[in-house]
Amino acid sequence: MTVSDALSLLGQKDWNRREFVVSVLSSGFALSVQPVSAQTITTDDRGLVASEISVPTFDGQMPAYRAMPERGGPFSVALVVQEIFGVHEHIKDICRRLAKAGYFAVAPELYARQGDVSQLKDIQEILATVVSKVPDAQVMSDLDATVRWAGGTHGADASRLAITGFCWGGRITWLYCAHNPQVRAGVAWYGRLVGQSSPLMPENPIDLAPALFVPVLGLYGGADQGIPLRSVEEMRALLAKGHSGSELVVYPDAPHGFNADYRPSYRKEAAEDGWKRMLVWFASHGAS
Repeated sequence: MTVSDALSLLGQKDWNRREFVVSVLSSGFALSVQPVSAQTITTDDRGLVASEISVPTFDGQMPAYRAMPERGGPFSVALVVQEIFGVHEHIKDICRRLAKAGYFAVAPELYARQGDVSQLKDIQEILATVVSKVPDAQVMSDLDATVRWAGGTHGADASRLAITGFCWGGRITWLYCAHNPQVRAGVAWYGRLVGQSSPLMPENPIDLAPALFVPVLGLYGGADQGIPLRSVEEMRALLAKGHSGSELVVYPDAPHGFNADYRPSYRKEAAEDGWKRMLVWFASHGAS
């Protein structure tokens, strides 16, 4: 079963009786990443409109964080897809950074139905009790809803649509670029490429590579213990058989999470280079 098939089945279900476990975003950083590093980057909101908002989905209101320039517009829309820690302070800061670069950035809380990971102290507990229960089809539907919401919002130009995601969100970035051909460009930061298929996660990025049309820039660490370089090279070879123009960049000494400035995994040089590459990638594909 593909993600598209699962999405069709998802739409047939009666979710009206389901409630969103998370109705508002957490403040600060997730408990599982405490204490945060002294090198943590904090982006102010001067010159921005930045706040929590609600995105209407087919079964309720999903909390999200939005940041955009205070003046001008309409601005290109950049979807920001969370790490496994949900939409905590780091993801909000990413939105503000993109807003400072001229984007209407929005990060929906994609675990809202399954649970609040911000109060869980152990990564394995996060994975077992929440993340493993989030269907890809639900995520695709919620990102579609976020795009629709942005398209009807003053200051946003959803026809110039980009997406970026980190870790868990990196994998989702690949999937959404395959799901929505209206995306102009995607940037996936150390997103898993291969994995065991399941009813909730029927496909992985490597399954979609040859047929992908949206250009995706994949940013990976050569010292990532969870994403073997052989899978990156296999992905590169499969992308070369397609026509998306996607590219993969590997930072030889960078571990997983090298952009996470609030954690010990942060690598300043790789993170800053990746950010510059992301903005150039978006601009060169009409998403700025």
